[in-house]
Amino acid sequence: MSKAEAKEAYAVYKQNVNRYFEEAEKNVTQYIQAISNLQQEFASAYKNAVETAIEFQQEAATKSGYNANLPPTYLKAINDATEEIVKTSSVQNKAVLAAMEAARQNIKTFNDNLKTFTTMDANILQSWFSTWTPSKN
Repeated sequence: MSKAEAKEAYAVYKQNVNRYFEEAEKNVTQYIQAISNLQQEFASAYKNAVETAIEFQQEAATKSGYNANLPPTYLKAINDATEEIVKTSSVQNKAVLAAMEAARQNIKTFNDNLKTFTTMDANILQSWFSTWTPSKN
């Protein structure tokens, strides 16, 4: 490699890191969409499986003459339990979203302050060098 082709190590490193993150940023959107599609398909398949199982059980009970009527107290207990499960799920969802938002804000704050940290580190490094480097008189 000639002197004209030679590049400083950190410039090469930075160039390659930038290439990596540019490619990663392109893929993030595709990953999010693929995960969302997979999750939606799974939820649809699970719901369909449960509904099909209920229909099968209902048909079998009807054909066998089984009385599937529930007393009002059972209905109330089942409906109340379902309501509590839905409420708990809603609270859990809000907590997870709040935690994710807090994490995002922390990362944003870190990113916003990174230049300040880097400048401070450079000043500390310069201070160390000036302390340990002999002065020229």
